[in-house]
Amino acid sequence: MDKEASIAYAKKYIEDILSFFGLNTDVRVSCDDEVIELSVPSTHLNGFLIGQRGDTLRSLQQLLSTTLKNRDAAIHRVNLDIADYKRQRYDRLVEQVEGWVKKVRDTKEPFHLQPMNAAERRVVHQAVSDYGDIVTQSEGEGRDRHIVLSLTFDEK
Repeated sequence: MDKEASIAYAKKYIEDILSFFGLNTDVRVSCDDEVIELSVPSTHLNGFLIGQRGDTLRSLQQLLSTTLKNRDAAIHRVNLDIADYKRQRYDRLVEQVEGWVKKVRDTKEPFHLQPMNAAERRVVHQAVSDYGDIVTQSEGEGRDRHIVLSLTFDEK
C-alpha cells in the first residue's frame, strides 16, 4: 500500500470505527513523511472515545497503527487526537514544567514526576531542555516509567 493509500485507509478505518458507535463525522487528516495525523472533532462521545487518562485514545491509535503494519502500508505511524485532547494535555504539561523547574531550583533536590506515557515524557524532556541548569532522566519500567528532574552537576 503506497503513501496515499495508507492515508486514505487510515482515515476510513477511524471513520468506520466511529460510525460503529453511531458517530458519523469527517476526520481531518494530514501527513508528513513519517506520521499520519488524524484529528477527530469534538462530539458528545469525547469522554468515551478518549477514555480515562487517554487510554482509549491510545488504544485506538495502536489498533490503527498495527492494522496499517499488517497491511504493509508505506506509512504505519499514526497520531490520533480526539477533540484536541492530546494538544491540550501537552500544553498543560509544558506549563507545569516551569513550576517543577522552580521546585528543583528552590530545593536543590531531584523531583520525581508521576508516571507518564512515552509521548508525554517526550514533551517534558523537550520542554525542560530549554532550561540549561536542569536535566531529565526517565526511570522505571512499563506503566511505572516516570521522569526525574534534577539540577545539572555544575549547579549542585
